[in-house]
Amino acid sequence: MDTYNQYDAVGLAELVKQRQVKPQELLEHAFQRLEEVNPALNAVIRSRKDKVFKEAEQLDVDAQPFAGVPMALKDISQAMEGEPLTAGSRLLRDNIAKRDSNLVARLRKAGFLFIGQTNTPEFGLKNISEPELYGATKNPWNRNHSSGGSSGGSAAAVASGIVPVAGASDGGGSIRIPASFTGLFGLKPTRGRTPVGPGNGRQWQGASIDFALSRSVRDSAAMLDLLQTFQQEAAFHIPLYEGNYLKDMQKPLRKKYRVAYTTASPVGTPVSKEAETAVHKVARWLEEQGHEVEEMEAPIDGIRLMENYYIMNSGEISAMMAGMEKALDRKMTFDDMEIVSWVLYRAGQNVTAAEYSRSLAEWDTAAAAMADFHKRYDFYITPANAHPAPENGELTHTVEETEQLLKVESVNKRRQQEMVYEMFEPSLTYTPHTQLANLTGQPAMTVPVHLSDSGLPMGVQFIAPKGWEVLLLQIAGQLEKTDFWLDTEAAAINRK
Repeated sequence: MDTYNQYDAVGLAELVKQRQVKPQELLEHAFQRLEEVNPALNAVIRSRKDKVFKEAEQLDVDAQPFAGVPMALKDISQAMEGEPLTAGSRLLRDNIAKRDSNLVARLRKAGFLFIGQTNTPEFGLKNISEPELYGATKNPWNRNHSSGGSSGGSAAAVASGIVPVAGASDGGGSIRIPASFTGLFGLKPTRGRTPVGPGNGRQWQGASIDFALSRSVRDSAAMLDLLQTFQQEAAFHIPLYEGNYLKDMQKPLRKKYRVAYTTASPVGTPVSKEAETAVHKVARWLEEQGHEVEEMEAPIDGIRLMENYYIMNSGEISAMMAGMEKALDRKMTFDDMEIVSWVLYRAGQNVTAAEYSRSLAEWDTAAAAMADFHKRYDFYITPANAHPAPENGELTHTVEETEQLLKVESVNKRRQQEMVYEMFEPSLTYTPHTQLANLTGQPAMTVPVHLSDSGLPMGVQFIAPKGWEVLLLQIAGQLEKTDFWLDTEAAAINRK
């Protein structure tokens, strides 16, 4: 087991190809670790132990780059044919996927072995993973705290050593937030870089993408080599990277870069001294490497950005529920969903087409502003989380708060959107910096570079111009060699 945890996905794949270990042996270790830690963490909500050993017999270890490597998939958008896909929702408790998603099909073809599915908040709407259907996922560093969301189950599965990589998605920080809370590397690629569908050409109007969480930078680089794509049916495209991310991330940076950083919250909420310390640590390191570093905020109205983000959330949930009403031939009720989904659903019913269109246009305005900003600064650095991970249940609405939110049905639409903002404000206070890259479509990453006085990880976020994933990976690869990069492997192994 110690040997299993010493290797990342790339390393395990090499062992399989060299015939030093069999895929079945890796699966045995993955399930042994799952049985040890998952009862306390609740990272994996559904195991495929009865099926995956049979799938291991069909592998071609010479032809498949990740043959035999255990992996978990997120229980939303990452569909496996014949398996449940519930998105953490009671409404979808019995939903069975009819086919693999395009992303899962690529992972399967590469030889990954899917051991199970990981926990996520209902419809991926929160930065914590505490769905009523499955319960809370705990942080391997301290089980009294959250592992984040919405890819919190995947983060806990990787950070605790169950699997070296896990499927994740990011619509407002859902890769970077749990990575930061659990001491992992989290990359959100450029909009249009990774597969979507089948059956849809975009997720959350392009705000959301599917990718993965990893312990090592090279695993995310190798995954990007595997998953980058051009799809005719996709709504958004980015030119394919013609190099090799895994090889090129090991090359030295080709020049000294101009870096802007801030520790201020874009929505005026407080930022902890721990988050400031993490950012300053990275800024000093960059200066020592010869880069030009300047404290500067991005030219974005952060509050207006979030208002536009919540209009999208409202519209998307309302449209989804309308589709479910048609499929079920009945109206949705509060008993069908959690309070966050209900408030968005009801508020979204009053968002007009013109308001929704104007909101999306402001995304493009923000993207243009950031493109101009990057003419002066190559990278933009912020805290990945403004505070260490919240305690379990801290951000789950109380009975009294739920009763107040139910008033959403009796107020005008302007007040409804105000209620949406107020509903999310406590959670936004923890993670106000990540949503920008989702709305502009830029690549962003969080690097695990600080441990708070309370013993919880704190990440630092880098945002780059569209298409610059290789430079993010190169910087992350250099940071990974520093003495302040968190030893997540030791943390995971020691927290049984």
